[in-house]
Amino acid sequence: MSSFIPQVKATNWFRQFRSSRWFQQTYERESPWKNIDLILLGAVLLQSIIGSLTVYSATKQRLINQGFDQFFYVQRHVLFLIVAGTAMVLLMGFGHDWVREKGVHLFVIASVLLVLVLIAGAVSNGARLSFDLGPISFQPAELMKVGVLVFISGYNSSTVIDKVSFHDLTVSLLILGVPFILIMWQPDLGSASVLIAGVIAILIVAGAKRSHIAFFSLMVFVSLFVVIVVGVVDRYQLLRFEAWLHQDSNDKALQKIVLQVRFAKRAVSSGGFFGKGYLNGPLTNGAYIPVQFVDFPFSAIGEQFGMLGGTIVLALFGVILWRVWMIAKLSNTRFDQLFMSGYFGMLLFQVFQNIGMTLGMLPVSGLPLPLISYGGSHLLSSGILLGLSQSIYMRRLH
Repeated sequence: MSSFIPQVKATNWFRQFRSSRWFQQTYERESPWKNIDLILLGAVLLQSIIGSLTVYSATKQRLINQGFDQFFYVQRHVLFLIVAGTAMVLLMGFGHDWVREKGVHLFVIASVLLVLVLIAGAVSNGARLSFDLGPISFQPAELMKVGVLVFISGYNSSTVIDKVSFHDLTVSLLILGVPFILIMWQPDLGSASVLIAGVIAILIVAGAKRSHIAFFSLMVFVSLFVVIVVGVVDRYQLLRFEAWLHQDSNDKALQKIVLQVRFAKRAVSSGGFFGKGYLNGPLTNGAYIPVQFVDFPFSAIGEQFGMLGGTIVLALFGVILWRVWMIAKLSNTRFDQLFMSGYFGMLLFQVFQNIGMTLGMLPVSGLPLPLISYGGSHLLSSGILLGLSQSIYMRRLH
């Protein structure tokens, strides 16, 4: 009986503790972990699994032919996904307010890295895009995606009250101009265009006038024309446009680009409705499409899983875009709304561009397909952006 009394007292104390105002506010009513966007999380997980399967199928046979471990790339891809997922979870826990406050610092750090990569970056196909860190490489342009969104969203949320004035547009243009010039100098037209898409989305939602958006677009085209004329854009970048306009050309200078797009389109079309089956794609197994697992993963999906598999991938991207847009609408601060709108613009453009170039509808740009293409830098930036998105959704009621 004497041992029963302390147990009753302990139980009553625990009940009083659970019903206390502090516990209710900390662990029940105000815990952001109860507000995770499970639909977004589920779509991202499914897309990541599809990406891992695609990377393995697009690299297995070519690695075997070269005498290497057939799991080399997929193991690295899964490791990159784990790192990206860890970054996402950490940002969900710490919250996005800290990142918003350090937006200027993030932008400056990314800009310095872009300058350094022009000096000491690894050269690949005449371009300096990344740092060679031995077993891995790091592409600063991917970090700049986050930096530009946070910095320009922060500026327009703190200085713009209702509508974006011409002065505000000019400042945003100047902010964008720094990474745009540095990335074009690498040169990397694909990454530069993604930044433009994100900033345009921010300015539209922030209330920029149509005439201002037209002026912004004009400045972009003028800048592109200037960098082409002065020779900043590499000849290989220009050949991509020529190959797009002349997809049936037999010109030797265009053959490398023309053939990879031709085989990519053939892989998608030959898959039919249900596809040829996983690991049974002749073009994918034959390694007819260079760096398929990086630039053209959708062709491997189309050949092996057909129109059905391609539709599922597009549907999952549709779900992710829908949830990103809904988070923007549900945001309780102007910064959150602008940031999510910019991310929506970036993600939409990147998916459209990658699949468009696979189908021959757009020029080859080298942009990865989010969550599916192989590459640590773009997966890490995706994890950071998704972590910030989840944080905004989790704290929208606070």
